[in-house]
Amino acid sequence: MGCVRALLLLLLAIPLRPQIATLTLPAAQPTAQQRQIAIDTFEKVWTTIRDKHWEKNPGGLNWQAIHEEYRPRVEKAANIEELREILKDMLSRLHETHFAILPATVYAAVEDFDTPGDGSTGIDLRVLDGQAIVTGVDPGSTAERAGVKPGWAILSAKGVNLAAAAKELAADPSIPEIVYTRVLAARISGPIGGTLPVEFLDGDGERRDVSLGLEAPRGVPSTFGNLPETRVWFEAKQMDGAGYVHFNYFLDLPHVMEGFGNEIKACQKCSGLIVDLRGNPGGLGAMAMGMAGYLLDMPGLRLGTMYTRDAQLNFAVNPRYPDFKGPVAMLLDACSASTSEIFAGGLKDLHRARIFGTRSAAAALPSVIERLPNGDGFQYAVGNYISEGGKPLEGEGVTPDVEVKLTRAALLAGRDPVLEAALQWIKQEGIKQDGIKEEGIKK
Repeated sequence: MGCVRALLLLLLAIPLRPQIATLTLPAAQPTAQQRQIAIDTFEKVWTTIRDKHWEKNPGGLNWQAIHEEYRPRVEKAANIEELREILKDMLSRLHETHFAILPATVYAAVEDFDTPGDGSTGIDLRVLDGQAIVTGVDPGSTAERAGVKPGWAILSAKGVNLAAAAKELAADPSIPEIVYTRVLAARISGPIGGTLPVEFLDGDGERRDVSLGLEAPRGVPSTFGNLPETRVWFEAKQMDGAGYVHFNYFLDLPHVMEGFGNEIKACQKCSGLIVDLRGNPGGLGAMAMGMAGYLLDMPGLRLGTMYTRDAQLNFAVNPRYPDFKGPVAMLLDACSASTSEIFAGGLKDLHRARIFGTRSAAAALPSVIERLPNGDGFQYAVGNYISEGGKPLEGEGVTPDVEVKLTRAALLAGRDPVLEAALQWIKQEGIKQDGIKEEGIKK
């Protein structure tokens, strides 16, 4: 059961406050201690792949032979940069996307901009054109009560220059967008009950200093296994004749699954269904299978397959009643990961959903980031996921059928161009179906 549970739990694992212990090798010959740290670092990477890669012969290679090839090179490494290049070269032999050596400086950047705390201002943000932009404000939140609007740029929080931080983090290709978005979001959080001074640039170009209270985040507390308590929310409504559902995690099985099923029942006459997965980092893989059952009426279908060293999990779909037969649109962005990608990608492969927005996070695999003896980070995957279309999602992500990007101008105007594009497609599909029906009647 432990292995199955690990497979079902597909939360993206990205630690935001690792401890840093850097190793600086001088231009002169490294000391015996520094050489040992380099060797220990190599052994940690090599052994982890040997023991945890989903193939007994990782990448189809003789992994012991790889050890014998690379160990002498590590022993001769003159500095930390040379050690990193040797490790990266070894990892490249796997031809996998989710194995990487992350320099300690990358972690330092994350640590510099990360602030712990469970209190929330109710602001959702994304980096748009190098700026930290408010993309959403939770209803009833302290930010809404203070008049904060989508489209406002966040200049600073508690004296930290977030404008500069956003630009710096977004410019570093080694930091994925989902990571630096979380890092910046952490800067506008803190202990519940506290206050946070934030400087904004509003839609008129005016600077606004706002003191925001830090309150319990939106949603219902949910726990699973050894995961920390997570607040999960689910919303459903109808707009322009189409159903719309939006939730922040594939967690809280009773609450979210029941909400999704109820919306399907209430939406039998809807012109279409929109599932908004933007910002959803994943959760329980089994929930993707359950939800897909409301959208597919044929048995024997699956979203894809995940492989680990000890098991194989088919993401089989069991049809549910009543199902929804109308057009389905899914909204994604670079912060949609893991189960969100499996759900959207699988339905796209089965030609059951049309994807709007931007490419997803490309982080579908259960992965781990650990600190190495030299202070660097080592990211590795413990499973491989292949979509029903025969493609890996890891490193590739789900490509939208219709690419639509959020812009600050649209947000300031109160518009959501991604949602608008989905609604327009559903409307066109309805017109098309009406035309087919009319043609059938004439015949």
